[in-house]
Amino acid sequence: MKEYVIISMETHLFFARIMREHALFLLAAFPAGEVEYRKQADWFREQFEKVLGHTVGLANGIAGKDVLGSGEVFTEFTEMAEQQTRRLTRIPINIRITQAEQRLRAGDGTGCQNRRMVQQVRLLNQRALYLLDGLIACKEKILQEIGACHLYTANYPLLIEHILREAKLYRQIITELEEKGCMPPKDLKEAELFWNQIMMEHAMFIRGLLDPTECELMKTADDFAGDYCRLLEEARKQDCRTLDVLTRKTLETTEQYRDFKAAGTEGITGCGIRSIILPLLADHVLREANHYLRILKTEGGSGEWT
Repeated sequence: MKEYVIISMETHLFFARIMREHALFLLAAFPAGEVEYRKQADWFREQFEKVLGHTVGLANGIAGKDVLGSGEVFTEFTEMAEQQTRRLTRIPINIRITQAEQRLRAGDGTGCQNRRMVQQVRLLNQRALYLLDGLIACKEKILQEIGACHLYTANYPLLIEHILREAKLYRQIITELEEKGCMPPKDLKEAELFWNQIMMEHAMFIRGLLDPTECELMKTADDFAGDYCRLLEEARKQDCRTLDVLTRKTLETTEQYRDFKAAGTEGITGCGIRSIILPLLADHVLREANHYLRILKTEGGSGEWT
């Protein structure tokens, strides 16, 4: 049960925060009069915040050093981005969770097979699955309503599709853990196809949310969108014998992209970039790039891509 506990904790540390922020971004983009959808989004924000807080309370001495040090759980900008987003949107954000994450100690799995710990993790996983079923259904309904021109949101339809795919991946990982007690080996090609598309769409969103006067940043975002589009096409054509070369190329591109996102997050939190990008959205996409980098560096073909 050691693997079950560790991977569950590491998955929630990353994805529960991502889901909380998805709900916040949905809430922030609905008009004030869209009462029912705002209420739903706020409820999911609150519930995933509880899941994240519970996870942090259990994770000390459990999560691996590679995860805690990767920048996918929090970055140097996360706390400031939360403070600024809370002030700008008036949406509650429990910043103490981020402060607690910064104090987490990496572990070697000691205590993972403790019966009480296993039971707590199982209950946490079941709660997350229940919430994910609801959030996925909510996102699908929002997308349907937007497509039928029955609902307005400041979010792009593609962004709704994007966050829907991430929620489904989170649910898939936890479902496999619950059914099998571990994560079966994954095809790295499958991971690259998923995350290269996510990275490409991030660049497209950044391009569309920057002020039109930020010409240089817009061009760089366009360039990264093109890079990941080409990587996607190449990945679709690769087999296991030639994937290593492409993975190295993807790693190099993603390291450069991470640096671009980090500079952008610093600029947005420092009020040095003109945009309509929430500070927490900038930090959000930076953490996802850090998550993907860990996959590329540590899996290189070895197993889980959570």
